[in-house]
Amino acid sequence: MEKAHKAVDAVVDGVKKVAIGNEKKAKAKKEKGGDGGAEGPLEMKPPPQFLDTRLKLFEKLKAKFEAEIAAKPREPITITLGDGSVKAGTSWETTPADIAKGISNSLFKRTVVAKLNGDPEQLWDLERPLEASCKLELLSFDDELGKKVFWHSSAHILGEASERRFGCSLCIGPPIESGFYYEMALPEGAPVHESDWKPLETLVSQIVKEKQPFERLVLSKEDLLEMFSYNKYKQHIIKDKIKDGEFTTVYRNGPLIDLCRGPHVPNTGRIESFAIMKNSASYFLGDKDNDSLQRIYGVSFPDKKQMAEHKKFLEEAAKRDHRKLGKDQELFFFHELSPGSAMWLPHGMRIYNTLMQFIKDEYWKRGFNEVLSPNMYNSTLWKTSGHWDYYKDDMFTFAVDKETFALKPMNCPGHCLMFDHRERSHRELPWRVADFGVLHRNEASGALSGLTRVRRFQQDDAHIFCREDQIKDEITGAFDFLNKVYGLFGFTFKMKLSTRPDPYMGKREVWDMAEEKLRSALDEFVPGGWELNEGDGAFYGPKIDITIMDVLRREWQTATIQLDFQLPQNFGLEYMTSEVVVKPKEDGAKAVKPKVEEPKKAVEVVDPNVKKERVIKPLTPGCARPVMIHRAIAGSIERFTGILIEHYGGKWPFWLSPRQILVIPVGVGFYDYAKEVQSIFKDQRMYVDVDLSGNTLQKKIRTGQLAQYNFIFVVGDQEMNGREVNVRNRDDTSSQDRGKPVPLQEAITKLVALRDERRSDNPFPGDAKVEKEKEKEAKAKA
Repeated sequence: MEKAHKAVDAVVDGVKKVAIGNEKKAKAKKEKGGDGGAEGPLEMKPPPQFLDTRLKLFEKLKAKFEAEIAAKPREPITITLGDGSVKAGTSWETTPADIAKGISNSLFKRTVVAKLNGDPEQLWDLERPLEASCKLELLSFDDELGKKVFWHSSAHILGEASERRFGCSLCIGPPIESGFYYEMALPEGAPVHESDWKPLETLVSQIVKEKQPFERLVLSKEDLLEMFSYNKYKQHIIKDKIKDGEFTTVYRNGPLIDLCRGPHVPNTGRIESFAIMKNSASYFLGDKDNDSLQRIYGVSFPDKKQMAEHKKFLEEAAKRDHRKLGKDQELFFFHELSPGSAMWLPHGMRIYNTLMQFIKDEYWKRGFNEVLSPNMYNSTLWKTSGHWDYYKDDMFTFAVDKETFALKPMNCPGHCLMFDHRERSHRELPWRVADFGVLHRNEASGALSGLTRVRRFQQDDAHIFCREDQIKDEITGAFDFLNKVYGLFGFTFKMKLSTRPDPYMGKREVWDMAEEKLRSALDEFVPGGWELNEGDGAFYGPKIDITIMDVLRREWQTATIQLDFQLPQNFGLEYMTSEVVVKPKEDGAKAVKPKVEEPKKAVEVVDPNVKKERVIKPLTPGCARPVMIHRAIAGSIERFTGILIEHYGGKWPFWLSPRQILVIPVGVGFYDYAKEVQSIFKDQRMYVDVDLSGNTLQKKIRTGQLAQYNFIFVVGDQEMNGREVNVRNRDDTSSQDRGKPVPLQEAITKLVALRDERRSDNPFPGDAKVEKEKEKEAKAKA
């Protein structure tokens, strides 16, 4: 009984520390479940044994490490700041924190981490001594890199709280797009419950108040294996990622010591506002064949105001969630029998088809020809293109007649076959082809997320085969296409140049040339307005990635423009140039054929297990190799539709709307006129419904408003006799109470123009009733 009383007291004590406000509020919360239903003490008593063992080893190795640092030679160094000013310092002594404090304490408090020499890979702890002269940038939470470091540090705080509460084995705890998570294995495979959130947040509050410093220590692989001997997951990561003889770092805050590259904030006190957002199950390393783990997600900010704004943002985002609105508006759904493949309902297909028709209209104006290529190919195609070595794990493969086939995940290799099916002349270039063919990608089941990550999709996929001297014009045309599409939807966008990855296909000098051409095009289109994204190009060529921002200022990666010199080589594509090739005369003697250079292999392969270098088909005399531009503006139509649902919040512009007009008769006597109006507008290929239910007029109008019809036409005696419709415009609040009478023909003309011109303005401005009364008064006076 005494133990039970102590456990209850511990829980009560935890609740007291978390409760804010008067005693009545605390009492009300207790009646609803106290601390949220958590059972047992706030943290394990006694603490897990591995905490003490790990800490003793850390202290021992830290003393040795500090002695090595103390022995480093101190030399004068210069630190150049972003404004060009230079500060003097001493190697192995002066820290970025010293520089920040020397300018102002407020700057130091705002600064999360330092960046050296303009290199995102050289992020530096504020309290870590500088080792040599450098350029120094001080990054705040507002900087994207600073935010990642802030959230990474917050994940470590969550990790400490989790170890103290559960005695768990931590796995990984990275920052993510909207916060961070920590993955862990609880003893005996126990799950994390929502009732654990508040106790964990209570522990986090304690950790933050203690202002625990983040301490960095460099260790050998052997020392790491000893330090994490209790944790099989860390053991696996160490053995898999760290080679024998190599060193890496761990970071300590409080009793937590974790394998980590860093860097981190100076101390836990920087995390002023912290919240757990959700928890879920996961697999170690994302592999379903591995252990099932628990994952806790959180978010944090430097102050409470930003947390409040974030929670408000989440509320609005939840209202706009495309999965919720897709269900509410009956646009699409997913079924467990075909995961990752949307089931498009009639209203959803109206949007889908309208989007594709808009893009097809632009194709027509811009000289693209639509083609359709097969859904499945022999794996030989992908081996020829080079995709097989990089992409086969993300493809759906199967056997056909004892050979391996795959569903296509992209269209470009098929379009290469189309280009190559007959001889091509330079006069045909640029050859622009577009394909809305169905694509399949074998996304992991855990990665699937509504329409934004699917396995089956279509995209506005186009490829341009052109000469090198045509590249600039084609890229400029693609930029104009971007402006047209994104401008229509009200998106702003950012552009990034993604350069040569590792590994990559082809020669370095060809990559350099391709990157320079894209760089030049960007400088002309958005001078100074693009970012460099080093090492993130496609394996076959550099690319421009376009990120759009929706109405909530969220970023979505959609469009891409890729420059490819490799696929035309892999498929031996060529076109006849304007140069005249003199053929040898056949005068009875044997004609002498022009010498064709044998294919060269860049690497001489001896080991049969080593992949052979690709063989490039030599060019026919008088021919040249085309350049291939991969281009998508909307990208996946599924993903783009999901983005649009959330961007508009389900309030579709008229031209894209699946519910454009709702006709409501005021009584049974006007049903026929309502149906006639429906028929007239349906003949104009508009989506028109008529409400003949027994509901009251006000309820019918309210139902139509909730369904987000763009226009509600109320028809009664006046409208029927005058061949009018009483118009309520969803986006015009002044028309909601009584509507505006509009002649039927005028309504047809204006709405056809509104749709066909893809406008979003009000076609019925002003109060028509008021204007009509004024006209009557004027006539009466006359």
